[in-house]
Amino acid sequence: MNADVHDLCGRPIIVGAGAAGLMTALRLAPEPVVLLTKAPLGVESSSVLAQGGLAASLGADDSPELHVADTLAAGDGLCDEAVVRRVVEAAPHAIDALRRLGLALDCAPDGTPLLGLEAAHSRRRIVHAAGDATGRELVRALVAAVRRMPSITVLEGMDVRRLLVEDGGIVGVVAVGNAGAVALASDRVVLATGGVGGLFADTTNPLGSFGQGLSLAARAGAALADLEFVQFHPTALDTPQRPMSLVSEAVRGEGAVLVDGHGRRFLADTPGAELAPRDVVARAVWKELAAGRQVFLDARQCLGHRFAARFPRIAQLCREAGIDPAVEPIPVRPAVHYHMGGVAVDGDGRSSVPGLWACGEVASNGLHGANRLASNSLTEAVVSAAWVAKSVAAVSPRGNRRRLPAIVPTQPDPAPVRPIVSKALGIVRDGEALRTAVAALLPLAESCDAASDPAAVALMMAVAAFERDESRGSHCRSDFTQRNRLACRSRLTLGEAMKTASAIAEPATPFARSA
Repeated sequence: MNADVHDLCGRPIIVGAGAAGLMTALRLAPEPVVLLTKAPLGVESSSVLAQGGLAASLGADDSPELHVADTLAAGDGLCDEAVVRRVVEAAPHAIDALRRLGLALDCAPDGTPLLGLEAAHSRRRIVHAAGDATGRELVRALVAAVRRMPSITVLEGMDVRRLLVEDGGIVGVVAVGNAGAVALASDRVVLATGGVGGLFADTTNPLGSFGQGLSLAARAGAALADLEFVQFHPTALDTPQRPMSLVSEAVRGEGAVLVDGHGRRFLADTPGAELAPRDVVARAVWKELAAGRQVFLDARQCLGHRFAARFPRIAQLCREAGIDPAVEPIPVRPAVHYHMGGVAVDGDGRSSVPGLWACGEVASNGLHGANRLASNSLTEAVVSAAWVAKSVAAVSPRGNRRRLPAIVPTQPDPAPVRPIVSKALGIVRDGEALRTAVAALLPLAESCDAASDPAAVALMMAVAAFERDESRGSHCRSDFTQRNRLACRSRLTLGEAMKTASAIAEPATPFARSA
């Protein structure tokens, strides 16, 4: 929708148009809101690429208590149980709301949703659409609903570069579009910008998802939480394509097994085997690859020629790579898939900076702990959007016009950061590699060039990983292999991270500092 941006002052601004952003805008209706997105609506979001589905305790043999227990177990001691219960108990109602908005779930002849099984779930509780295209169908339904809603003004091609802050609170955003830079005044801004996969060489996320929402929040003074916890999906399609295509965990839920080049099932003796928590499976696959062995996902026995009917999108991706999963094992390797860390928020999505909320993957509310339970993320995005919208709507707007700052930050470029992050913040980490990364990232974060914002996010992640001297969930330290007795979430601001980084980097060698 075309609009004079000066007529939009005072409206809530939502930055990002994945499931979390779209749902927040819809939940705010009929209050007028502005939805800003870098890409055309419905394109370039991690939500679109989601294959598995939404976790909800809908089965006759399931219950919210079981779903809570599975989430807490996967989170390895760092989940906020109150948040977990709130999300899990709201999930079935959120599924009903999505169906009313037009999401066509895969259902049995009697109309009840078909339920899939994924790792670390004790029951089949994953609702899905179009087989393995749940994210695409979800976003399609939400985009159509947003297009029908006259209270939502969508500004496409708008890249938000800074949050404007006065007297410690948000007063607007600076965005750059085809017509240049513009300042939009609002004291109610919601970040729904996704994750950090674009900071890594191997990722299933869009390459544009490199933590820009985190950098916006951090430079506005917000506290970030649990940044060290990055989830690697164990089974990304092992081809040169970047971002990497995902081979959903639901394939393993149907019985597919992981084997090496000789057909050896190397997870057979692991508790849970292929359906162990993601961090366990990802490390096992990484260990095989580090030893020089290829890894394959073999679905020939469990699915065979039924593969394409159950997983049409994955079958298409395999065919494009020259692989027929009905008769061939699929080459796979781990790739960055989800960030448990994010903007530290309360149960209503409020950050530590007045006027700033966060929703979806960019937020950290304690649901996922140290290791996200599969398919809880889309559920979280849909459920928490309602809470964020209610909190935003309760704040009265002021809406004064804002001027542009003297300098508008340049378009961020994560390319210089990727090699540093990929080496130091991988599946298995160690203190010296993290120290070297901190020393390399600090001058980039302090600069004013295109790498500055991605480097600031990466620096905060590296500092948090260095400071956590234990192995827990997705954070694995080869030099601290045990868990600490006291489970404690991490929290820091950019200023704190910079100060700590200077102390960490001090013993680094000159070579490491200039790496």
